[in-house]
Amino acid sequence: MRKLRKSCRPELLIALTLLTLRALNMVRLLSEYISGQAALQPQRIALRLANDLLSYSELERLSNRIARALRETGCRRGDRICLLLEKSPDAIAAMIGAIKAGCAYVPLDVNNPPVRLAEIIRASEPRLLLSSSSTLQLAVQLAEESCTGGAPLVGSLARQLADSNLPPPVFTRQDLASLSDDPVVNDSSADDVAHLLFTSGSTGKPKGVAITHSNVIAFVEWAVRYFRLGNQDRLSGHAPLHFDLSTFDIYGALAAGAELHLVAPELNLLPNKLADFIRDSCLTQWFSVPAVLAHLAKANIVHPGDFPALKRILWCGEVLPTPVLIYWMQRLPHVEFTNLYGPTETTIASSYHTVKQVPSEPAAPIPIGTACDGEELLVLDESLRTVPAGQSGHLYISGAGLSPGYWNNQEATARAFLYWSDGSTVRKRLYRTGDLARLGSDGLVYFLGRSDSQIKSRGYRIELGEVESALSSLDALRESAVVAIDTGGWQGQSICCAFVPSAPGAATPATLRTCLIRQVPSYMLPQHWLTLERLPRNGNGKIDRRLLKEEFERKSLGETHESALKH
Repeated sequence: MRKLRKSCRPELLIALTLLTLRALNMVRLLSEYISGQAALQPQRIALRLANDLLSYSELERLSNRIARALRETGCRRGDRICLLLEKSPDAIAAMIGAIKAGCAYVPLDVNNPPVRLAEIIRASEPRLLLSSSSTLQLAVQLAEESCTGGAPLVGSLARQLADSNLPPPVFTRQDLASLSDDPVVNDSSADDVAHLLFTSGSTGKPKGVAITHSNVIAFVEWAVRYFRLGNQDRLSGHAPLHFDLSTFDIYGALAAGAELHLVAPELNLLPNKLADFIRDSCLTQWFSVPAVLAHLAKANIVHPGDFPALKRILWCGEVLPTPVLIYWMQRLPHVEFTNLYGPTETTIASSYHTVKQVPSEPAAPIPIGTACDGEELLVLDESLRTVPAGQSGHLYISGAGLSPGYWNNQEATARAFLYWSDGSTVRKRLYRTGDLARLGSDGLVYFLGRSDSQIKSRGYRIELGEVESALSSLDALRESAVVAIDTGGWQGQSICCAFVPSAPGAATPATLRTCLIRQVPSYMLPQHWLTLERLPRNGNGKIDRRLLKEEFERKSLGETHESALKH
């Protein structure tokens, strides 16, 4: 026994520990996946973006240095670290380093307007904000406008900001090279928040969804088993790092010891290049919002038997049009196709449905399926009673993926999360999705649409109220209203804005877009505009949004008969 202990290397013990914990479903922190894989297969590539690579051992050492640097700058368990970093292996190392320091990371969309970034940074109350060379100018702008809530800007964590005359330094691997790569002591628990993901808020302010280690681990462990992920897999990293789909890309790959191929954002504009990326990378798994699959299908660049290494295609975030699915399934009979469903508040996905055969007709609905292990889908009526199969109801979710709630927003948390009993003594915590659904006679759940003003466009969840709130701040408008219509296109629902200028000629769609892009992301900009002398009202004096939607639908179809809005 003494001889065995003496000969057993520390990294081997770490590897054996990971395998044991996973076998017993006892992985505690997300960072344990990386440490275990670094011990099991140190030289295997973990992350790849073009020619920028990190092996598992390099990722382990770099994230340890980041964790140590965070601790040396005063970060402690529970602190938030805002990441103003573009998608890269370094950005993922920063995420893991924050977790190893006991902190929660807040990935920021570097393409967001500064005013929106400021709202997110203030709401998350970070200890630090990390920048890179490419985001340094934006970081300085946020600091100059006092948008960081008092949190210092940190790039090179190895240097201190004692001299206020120095600009925020840049976060690079070279800056961290002098630090020890030994692990730091981490007393975090599985119920600690791993990250905050900010979504669109109906009041005009983004809401931070708190996601714990155990939330992510529950889904990842199920997904690794169900999709049979292993260290020979090569997974796509298509989603932006601030989008919850990327959580599975990252931790699903690292848990399986697979290779994560980050997709450069500029490839989304070039379907041929995106298809080449899938082929050249020999990807075995593709995961994205349906809009990407529709975009590639529209370009008609997928050949019969294409992507021979590909084993599975997964989508989540919105409805995939059935004709698009037919297009892909007919060309790739060797690939498995799975629809995943779940809002950010329930961590990545809560249900799944693997389509076994090509749909028989373009109008056939694709179910969101059955609940993942540890999850439950409930279709309830207005009184929270179970709805019989075949009837429409409100969709609620219960289970291991439920977020603790919205960061520092008890009111919003209380509205969205509730406790419910089916008549037994057991009370379940539920999330109110705001979606309508029905249980089919086949035992599968079918998504029927939204029950409120929240929509999905190009995979992004958008509160129309947030767009309206931004418009209401413009002096050039007397009033405005935002609705969404289903155009049947690859982008999903289209945002439409009807507006009344404050004076003749004071506002045009072009000037409004220019003003609005300073306040909301580009994916929230209306695609269709309508100038009116007054907005239509219903009998209650409220804006008649139904009439507005009908008008925009007529315009999208090119109908030229006289508008009801003129009467």
